[in-house]
Amino acid sequence: MAIIIVAGSLATVSAIIAIAYQALVQDFEDLLTQRQILEAERTSEQVNQKLQLRLNSLSAFASQLADVDELPDQPDLTAALARQTTLRDLFPAALLIFDNKGCAAAENVYVPNRIGTCYLDRPHFQEARATRQPIVSKPIIGRTTGRPLLSFLAPIETEDGDLLGFAGGTLDLGKTSLLPEDRRRSFDGSQGIEKIIDTENFLYVDSGKGSQNIEPLPDPGEDALTDAALSGITFGQVSSQEGQPLIYATNHLQRLGWVFVRAVPYEQATTPARQAFIQFFNISLMITLVIAALSFLLVRTTMSPLDRMTGRIRRMAAQPDSAMRLSESGIPEVSNLARAFNRLLEERDNLARLKDHFMSSVSHELRTPLTSLTGALKLLTSGVTGPLNGKSQEMANLALRNGDRLQLLVADLLDFNKLSDGSLKVRIQSEAIQPILYGTVEDNNTMAAEHHVRLMSDSGELPHILCDKHRLRQILDNYVSNAIKFSPKNGVVGIEARIHSPEYVRITVSDQGSGVPDSFADSVFKRFAQAETGTTRSVKGTGLGLAICAELAKLMNAEVGYYNDQGAHFWVDIPTSGSHETLSTVADEETDS
Repeated sequence: MAIIIVAGSLATVSAIIAIAYQALVQDFEDLLTQRQILEAERTSEQVNQKLQLRLNSLSAFASQLADVDELPDQPDLTAALARQTTLRDLFPAALLIFDNKGCAAAENVYVPNRIGTCYLDRPHFQEARATRQPIVSKPIIGRTTGRPLLSFLAPIETEDGDLLGFAGGTLDLGKTSLLPEDRRRSFDGSQGIEKIIDTENFLYVDSGKGSQNIEPLPDPGEDALTDAALSGITFGQVSSQEGQPLIYATNHLQRLGWVFVRAVPYEQATTPARQAFIQFFNISLMITLVIAALSFLLVRTTMSPLDRMTGRIRRMAAQPDSAMRLSESGIPEVSNLARAFNRLLEERDNLARLKDHFMSSVSHELRTPLTSLTGALKLLTSGVTGPLNGKSQEMANLALRNGDRLQLLVADLLDFNKLSDGSLKVRIQSEAIQPILYGTVEDNNTMAAEHHVRLMSDSGELPHILCDKHRLRQILDNYVSNAIKFSPKNGVVGIEARIHSPEYVRITVSDQGSGVPDSFADSVFKRFAQAETGTTRSVKGTGLGLAICAELAKLMNAEVGYYNDQGAHFWVDIPTSGSHETLSTVADEETDS
């Protein structure tokens, strides 16, 4: 007991520590994940602010060009662009003015063939023309430059709302970065990773390798972090190309189609948790050792009288005697246990006396009149009282068979206690199955007719089975009786025999009722158990029928069970004659034991 207590205490503490460690790691993991989410959102927001600043500046310049009813000539536009020093710093790649058809009319940085080129087919031009709102494109490849660009547009409108053209600005993403200069400060010494992905063109705006040059994305499967970011899962865990576990988070900047990815090594969550775990484990181990020592002393004090009580109970079990009782002395727990055990013995003796009285009453009250009844029926069928016509003779014979059957059932009730201690004997021999099924149908036809139910039997060619014919009939009669009771009017009760396996034949009795309630499934074959059927046609019984079936089947090396399928289907699996050798071996072993 002391060993069990010590081992149990250690196991309990270990389980608690393990759970606490996992919870601690999870907390650190959640904190790191939230931090990465916030940092990704912060970077995304800072980029968005820079975009908005450029749009606002470009819109202010566009409003200056809307003072006239039409765009100025190209020289005037070029001069106006040259004066915009602030815009030139914001859009170092190029400042442009487009007419209302989206064609380039002026530029501050010369690019061959750009003036006169129309861009109205670009989606962001169409959107700006339709909404008359400043807009920034998602990353595109320049039509004349072939470079990855961001294009900004601000409509130029008159006071009457006429569209004169667009003021445009361009950023070369390979030369100008929109990313915050201090975005990597939080990664100092943490071995963190930050990537920025252009999902429209499948490029790295920032590959996280210290370079801000535009780079193509690796092939799927080469970089798990990039694959996770493109999958749409905003946070989680992945492994780096070196196999290191990472905690990552992403944020999507919709207006650019960029995904900001941040990741840190998973060990940043486990390292502080491991340190706390070691400290907690040492304290818990000391407490456990103290508890174990105290438990050992307590158990040793308590177990001595219990050990003496156990020896006394063993002697009482070996030599049952209602006069023997445990001593109700000692510590309160032990004396209460002795008192409860003595009360249990008294209840056992009372139940034994009640059972004996019940069996005696059944024997006296049922057996005697049944003997007289069957004797009278035998006289009638033998013709001693006079000849009977054909129908009367048939009914008398049927009554005699059922009377004999009833006598056997009463005898079974008297012998039911023998099933519990294994003293009930069965005579197993090879039997043809068809006569058994035929007799079952014939003997139960009268009851079926009274309930307006039809019996049907189907067996086909089957091998002989090993059973006690009378006991198998008892099982089938019980199944059929229950099926008749719970079948609807004009229903059909089927008795079917089929080969279930090479060593067993299954006999199934089925009805068309509502089936066995789910709440009663675990009690079907238990003693004194009855389901609430809710029908006036059911007859209250002792609740022993199916329990007897289960015990009898066990004695015949058979199995019973049921299932619901448009009614209840109760079955019994009986060994075939081919399994005679196996059953004989089992029987010999049981006899030897």
